[in-house]
Amino acid sequence: MTTAPRLSDAVTDRREVDLAGTWACRLDPDGVGEREQWFLAPLAAEHEVTLPGSIQEQGIGDEIALDTPWTGSIADRSFFDDERYEPYRQPGDISIPFWLQPRVYYRGAAWFQREIVVPADWADRPVVLRLERVHWESTVWVDGRLVGRADSLTTPHAHDLGHLSPGTHLLTLRVDNRMVVDVGPNAHSVTDHTQGNWNGVVGALTLTAEPAVRISRVRAVPDVARRVVTAKIDLAAGPAGAGVGTVRVLARSREDGVATEPVVVAFDEDYGEHLDARGLTAAGGHVDVEVPLGPDARTWDEFSPHLYDLEIEIVTVVDGVEHHDATTTTFGLREITTDGPHLLVNGRKTFVRGTLESCVFPLTGYPPTDVASWRRVIDVARSYGLNLLRFHSWCPPEAAFQAADEAGFYLQVEGPVWANQGAGLGESRPVDDYVHVETRRILDTYGNHPSFVMMAHGNEPGGRDVEFLTAWLQRWRSYDPRRLYTAGAGWPVLPENDFDNDFEPRAHRWGEGLESRMNGAPPETCTDYAERVARSDRPVVSHEIGQWCAYPDLAEVDRYTGLMQPRNFGVFADFLRENGMADQAEDFLRVSGRLQLLCYKEDVESALRTVGFGGFHLLGLTDFPGQGTALVGVVNPFWEPKPYCTPEEFARFCGPTVPLARLPRRVVPAGEGLEVEFQVAHFGAAPLRAQVTWSLRDDAGTEVTGGVVAEDAVLEVGNHNRWGVTTLPVPAGEAARYSLVLTLRTADGALLENDWAVWVMPAAEGADGAANGTVHVTHDPQDAIGRAEAGADVLLLVRPEDVGNDVALGFTTVFWNTAWTHDQAPHTLGLLHDPEHPAFAGFPTDGTTDWQWWELVHGARAMLVDGLPQHVRPIVQPIDTWFEARRLGALVEGRLGRGRLVVCSLNLEPEPDRLVRAAFRRSLLAYMASPAFAPEHTFDGAQVLGLLR
Repeated sequence: MTTAPRLSDAVTDRREVDLAGTWACRLDPDGVGEREQWFLAPLAAEHEVTLPGSIQEQGIGDEIALDTPWTGSIADRSFFDDERYEPYRQPGDISIPFWLQPRVYYRGAAWFQREIVVPADWADRPVVLRLERVHWESTVWVDGRLVGRADSLTTPHAHDLGHLSPGTHLLTLRVDNRMVVDVGPNAHSVTDHTQGNWNGVVGALTLTAEPAVRISRVRAVPDVARRVVTAKIDLAAGPAGAGVGTVRVLARSREDGVATEPVVVAFDEDYGEHLDARGLTAAGGHVDVEVPLGPDARTWDEFSPHLYDLEIEIVTVVDGVEHHDATTTTFGLREITTDGPHLLVNGRKTFVRGTLESCVFPLTGYPPTDVASWRRVIDVARSYGLNLLRFHSWCPPEAAFQAADEAGFYLQVEGPVWANQGAGLGESRPVDDYVHVETRRILDTYGNHPSFVMMAHGNEPGGRDVEFLTAWLQRWRSYDPRRLYTAGAGWPVLPENDFDNDFEPRAHRWGEGLESRMNGAPPETCTDYAERVARSDRPVVSHEIGQWCAYPDLAEVDRYTGLMQPRNFGVFADFLRENGMADQAEDFLRVSGRLQLLCYKEDVESALRTVGFGGFHLLGLTDFPGQGTALVGVVNPFWEPKPYCTPEEFARFCGPTVPLARLPRRVVPAGEGLEVEFQVAHFGAAPLRAQVTWSLRDDAGTEVTGGVVAEDAVLEVGNHNRWGVTTLPVPAGEAARYSLVLTLRTADGALLENDWAVWVMPAAEGADGAANGTVHVTHDPQDAIGRAEAGADVLLLVRPEDVGNDVALGFTTVFWNTAWTHDQAPHTLGLLHDPEHPAFAGFPTDGTTDWQWWELVHGARAMLVDGLPQHVRPIVQPIDTWFEARRLGALVEGRLGRGRLVVCSLNLEPEPDRLVRAAFRRSLLAYMASPAFAPEHTFDGAQVLGLLR
C-alpha cells in the first residue's frame, strides 16, 4: 500500500464551465418553434428563468383547469360529474382529489437560451454540453446549428457541440415534457401521480472541453474471492488517433486514504499485450487493468460500507503533443449472488427489508440531485429498520447512489417504464427499444456503485411481455453481471429471473377485500410463505406488501410550501366538516394510524418468519400522494414521522435482528396456557450470542410471569433460529390484556425486544351475567322500539342483513384507497372509542383497534348515524374512508320514550370459543344494568330505524 498522490489531481486537459444561472425562456405550447426557427436569433423571451430548475416551480405555466392534460390514469372519474365535487370544479379554484396539485401546469415544449463564452484555450477541443436531469427530451442548437437530441429519463444528456471557436456563441435548448415514448402514463418517471410532469433541467449544467484523448467510460469489476478489482477502461480519441502512452490505475481506500501500488500499462501503435481483443483504433479503444487490493481488503455491505476510489490517469502522445486525462470512480468490494432461495451478499445470507421510493418530492416536484438530501432519506429509512430502496419505474440521480454507497444501503433500480394501462411490452412499439436503450444507459452510468444491487426493467408490465423480458434478462445480465436481475417488479415470474419480485406472498392482495387473511381469519402469528418458497429454486422478494392507509393528517397541509399543493386534503377536510366531524380529525388519524401500524407489523413479521424467504418491499414507508391519494405511510411525503409511530417502535419488528413469536391464537381462555413457538430472524453481520427470555407484562409494564428460552443461544445468520412449541402459564381471572415480550440480551450488552398483545378471557358461559332480567335483548327493531318507549332498557343487536347501507366494515384499515380500487373493501379505518367509557369496564381496550376487536368486527356492519343530531357521538364509531366521511356507528345509546336503548351492530352472536364476544356482551350488559347507564341524548323511533337504512 502507498500514500501516492491522487491521480485525479494530476494535470488534465479537461476544462469545465458551469452554466447555472439566468436563461431566457419562451413557451411553445403549439410546437411551432422549430418550424419558425426560433434557434436562429435571440428568443422573443417571455420569461427569465433560473436553471437548474423547472419552469413550474418558478410560476410559469397554465392555471389548473378541468381540461388540464394530466399525465396519469384517473381510476375514479367522479370528480368530473359527482355533485359533491361541484364546488371544487370552479374555474380559477380547482381542487382535484386524486394527487398533489401543482400551482401551475405546463405540458409541451419550452425553449431556453443564453450566450456562452468559449475561452481561447478551448480551441481544437471537442466541447460537450451536459445536462444532469432533463424532463424529458432535449434538443440543442449552437449559433443556429442543430447539435442533436437526447431523450433519457434516467441519465444525463450529453450533447457534443463539436469544436467551437473562442468567443461568444448563442446556445439554444428546447425541452419537451410530452410523452416522447409511451412508457405508460402512470410510470413514476413521468406521471403526475408522483413527481409531476415538470419541464426543465435540474442538477449539473456544464460545458466541458474534452481532452484530445480521453477516458470515456470506466467499469470497476470487483472479485471478492481474489481481492482484486479490474478496471475496464474505454478510451476515445479524435481524428489524430490515440497515439502512444500509458494508463495508470490505483485503488484508494476511502476510509484512510491508503492506496494500492499503481498499475501502469503502456500502449503504442502495436497496442501491447494488455489490451483486449478490440484493442485501440484511431478513434480510441479499450484496456483492462487488474489491480490487487491486498489480502486484507475490506468488503462493502450494509454493516461495513467500505468504499474504494478507483483512480485512472492516461498520458498519451499524439503527433508529438502530450495529452492528459484523469478520472475517479467509486466501487466497493462486493458481490451479490444467490444460493437456492437465499440472497447472498459477499457469501452471507441477506434479507431485503425495502420500501418504495416513488419520486415524491412535493416542494420541488422533481428529485434532488445533492447527496445531503439523499443521505437524509436513507437515514430515515434505516431508522425504521430498512436496508433497501426500490425505485418504482424510475432511476434516481447520481447523488442517491453516492449516499447509498456511503451508508451501505441497497438499491433496486428500474427503468422508467410502467408499460401498462394502455402501454405494453413485446408489441413492437417504440417502448420496446426504449427499455433496452435506457437499461444500457443506467448500467453504463451508475453500474460501478456497490449500492446498485438489483434491477428490474420497470414495474408490472402489460402486453406480450414474457418473450421480450426473457431476452432482456439474458442480454443485460450478460452485459453487466455485477447485480441481480428480475424481469419486472410484480411480474412476470420467469425461470431466467435471478430472484422473483412476486405479488403473491403478502397478507392482502389486490381484490381480496374482506376475504384477505387479516380480515377473514382469526388473529394469529403463525402464517408464513413457506409454500411459496418451496415452489421456487431462487429467492422470492414480496412485491409491495402492506398498502395500509391511515386517515389524512390535515395538520400536514402547512408543510406544502413549494410547487405541489395538497388541495385534495382541503376537499377531505370539507367533507369531514360538512358531516360534523371536523373536531375528530386528530382522533381519526391516531386510531387509524395505530391500526395501520398493527397491520404492517403482521405483514412484516409474516415475511420474517418464513425460512428461506428473500425479503419484502413495503408500499410503503412513506405516503403515496397519487392514485387517488394513498396514505399508506407511517412517514409523510417529506420523510417525516407521523405522530402515531416512532422509528424505534417500527424497528422493533423490522430490522437486522427481530425476535418473533408464533402464536396460534391471541385470545386465551382464563386458566389455560398460551401456546407459542419462539423464533429469531437474525440477518446481522455474523452469528450472535444472546440470552433469550420471555415475559408476560400487564398494561402498566409490570412483569406478571416470565422465563428463559435459552441461556446462551448462538443465533446463526438466517431465520431458522427456533425453539419448538411450548405452553406458557397465564393469569386467571377477569378479562385482561397482556404483552408477551421476547427479549435478546447480547454478549455485548445490547437489548433487542419485540412484543405481541394477547388477551385472557373468562369462559363464555353466562355471558349476559347479572344483566339478565334487567335488560331486554332483541334482534327485532320494532320490538326494541316498543319496549323502550314503554320504559324498558333494551339492547338491540342488529343483524348484518338488516343494515341496508353499502359500507364494508373490516378489521383492517383501507387497502391503498377506495377511489383507485373502485371501492374495494374494507371502507373503514378502525374503531374510535373512549376506553374510559363504562361500557368497556369489563372489556380491555385502549381506544384503538387491536386484535381483540376482530371477533366483534368479523361479520358485522356499520350503521349510518347521519339521521341523528350531529352532536351525538357513537360509543363505538367506525372511521369511514375520507372520500365519503360518512358518520358511522357500531354502538349507539340514547333515550327512547320512557326507556333507554343501546343499538349494537357489532357481532355479539354467541359461538363456541368466541370469548371476546362473550366478554364484550357481558361488559355491555353490566353497564346497561348499572347506575352509569345514563344516555345523554333522546331519539325517536324513526331515528332508530334510520340507523338501519
